[in-house]
Amino acid sequence: MFKYSYGGDEFLYVEIGHGMSLEAFFKAMAICSKLENMKIQGIIEICPANASYMIRFNPDILHYKKALEILQNLEKEVGDNNAPITTRIIEFPVFYKDPYTYEVGVKFRDHHQCRAPNSQFDPNLTDIEYAAQINGYKDVDDFIQAHSNSPWFVSMIGFVAGLPWLYQLVEKEKQIQVPKYLKARIDTPKLTVGHGGCFGCIYAVRGGGGYQMMGVTPVPIWDPNQELDYFKDSMVFLKPGDIIKFTPCTQNEYDKMLKEVENKTFKLKIKQVEFSLKHWQENPNQYNQKLLEVLHG
Repeated sequence: MFKYSYGGDEFLYVEIGHGMSLEAFFKAMAICSKLENMKIQGIIEICPANASYMIRFNPDILHYKKALEILQNLEKEVGDNNAPITTRIIEFPVFYKDPYTYEVGVKFRDHHQCRAPNSQFDPNLTDIEYAAQINGYKDVDDFIQAHSNSPWFVSMIGFVAGLPWLYQLVEKEKQIQVPKYLKARIDTPKLTVGHGGCFGCIYAVRGGGGYQMMGVTPVPIWDPNQELDYFKDSMVFLKPGDIIKFTPCTQNEYDKMLKEVENKTFKLKIKQVEFSLKHWQENPNQYNQKLLEVLHG
């Protein structure tokens, strides 16, 4: 299902699916990649999203009907082609059950579902305890294992500078689902790993937010000064199509990595990998294991 909508004189929005799916995401990514390679005069920006994309064009150079025709032709060309992509798999250490998100969570507990009228949950549950219970895990450690064992796809960048939306690479019935806060917080620690609905995220900077807070990572993902070596190509590190693997770390390990970031000596584990949606769908668990073997090989 492709739905085309104009936004004023300069924007054309294309919805590929009603809900998030890897199939819709791959179609959006394939079309945006082809469109970028075509280098069409008059197209100013191309923005892929979870199950959609949008272009900005100059109507004085590219007529709106011609822009629509180009995108519709790309829709036919891409079709159901699920060709493998070459991308990156990246390890992100995460300090789960950390004191920083705990402190903020306590401050904004009245915004949370566990304090809602007629809530069946303990009103003092932390975000990660709530996420574990609502998803049916026996305890937080069991939840952390599920959160960190499987890889995650970066499906789009948005909300604040450099923030990735993350989609868990597991069968739909195994995906972690957590509602957002009833009322958004006005504070979230920098580099908080969050979750809302079916999406994970990493808050690139300190600020407001409504996703449940799972922990913090020491890994910077937005750097306007581009001081660490993995920012050499862009101040925004992650991009759609990247694959992330969360790895639990201790307080001491977290502090050590923060010091390395401060000293500009921090090294991130990044490997190039080929991802095939078709082969992943045939056996997700086995395919995920192969991805992790590439990362740790």
